Amino acid sequence: MQKSPMKSIFTHILAFIRRYTIHVCDFIICRTTQRIFSNALIAVVLTCYPLQLHADEIIINAVGDVMLAGRWAPFLRGKGYDYPFRGIRKELIAGDINIANLESPIAAGGHEFTEKRFRFRADAQVAKAISAAGFNLVTLANNHSMDFGGEALAETVHHLSDNGIAWIGAGENLSEARKMVLYTIKGKKIAFLGYSLTQPVIFFAGPDRPGTAPGYESMVTADIKNAHTHADYVIVSFHWGKEAAGTVQSYQRNIAHKAIEAGANVIIGHHPHILQGIERYKNGIIFYSLGNFTFASKSTVADVSVIVRLKLADGRQEAEILPIDVLYRRVGFQPHLLTGEDGAAVIDKLNALSHPFKTEIQTRNGTYSLTF
Repeated sequence: MQKSPMKSIFTHILAFIRRYTIHVCDFIICRTTQRIFSNALIAVVLTCYPLQLHADEIIINAVGDVMLAGRWAPFLRGKGYDYPFRGIRKELIAGDINIANLESPIAAGGHEFTEKRFRFRADAQVAKAISAAGFNLVTLANNHSMDFGGEALAETVHHLSDNGIAWIGAGENLSEARKMVLYTIKGKKIAFLGYSLTQPVIFFAGPDRPGTAPGYESMVTADIKNAHTHADYVIVSFHWGKEAAGTVQSYQRNIAHKAIEAGANVIIGHHPHILQGIERYKNGIIFYSLGNFTFASKSTVADVSVIVRLKLADGRQEAEILPIDVLYRRVGFQPHLLTGEDGAAVIDKLNALSHPFKTEIQTRNGTYSLTF
């Protein structure tokens, strides 16, 4: 196995320290002091070495649904739209990219689509709060981005842009909706794509119609193959599945497998509002549903969720799983990290959901992770 350049440097540093300390001690100080001096310097290097080793690591935090509109918006407005993020913001600080599913337009205008039960439209200040929480990317490919039509979608994009937030999965036409967002971080290129596989299909963009990017296999695989030619990593977001159902639908698994076969490394899913299983497939990983994140609802079904912290580096791809509590009667509208027995219970639940896919989260010193 070829040694990494960092390990080679580290080996030479230790050798130099030992040679130097022996030389000094032979002529100036006793052999006991030599050992103390040598060990102290080695300890300093060992302390710094992990920081150097992971200096090229890319951190991406992915969360589920963000929706700060609807019936409880006046309450949140009074508290400040940053309120839902206060208990969890510190977990996002280290992220090079933080991505969420934005489950509503952010607009004052538009024409309401009345042929569905739930329609949402958030205040302009929500964009500022999302940005302040640390999010720099959202997917708009879902069943609510077009609740108030193309005009509200255009206004949403305007507010996101003004607050330094990029978006995927929707646009003024189909071509725009299918566009990837491409980042260059620490010398690596990461591409993001977003698709919806939820009704109403009238929300899907057309050649001359605004809307969301439909997750049709032919489009998805073509876009991923294209992204793969430009990027070192390709991450794809899907809005799919059955609401309040922990069971993965067969079509979800089929399109996820096709996406990875086309070149995707990571699949991030949402829409059920609760957790679904995780599957390692070939050289990729699929998170079928992350559940709610900050969602203005008093649902008794959406109880726990996770933050997926992707750690990408040459020769190493890892996903750390951070359990969070989102149940209103326990946390209000302010999710909190779960640790100890409560955190372990979420991981046990997620492992049970992932059992059909022969995937198990590993536990190490109170942290939970998967390599892929």
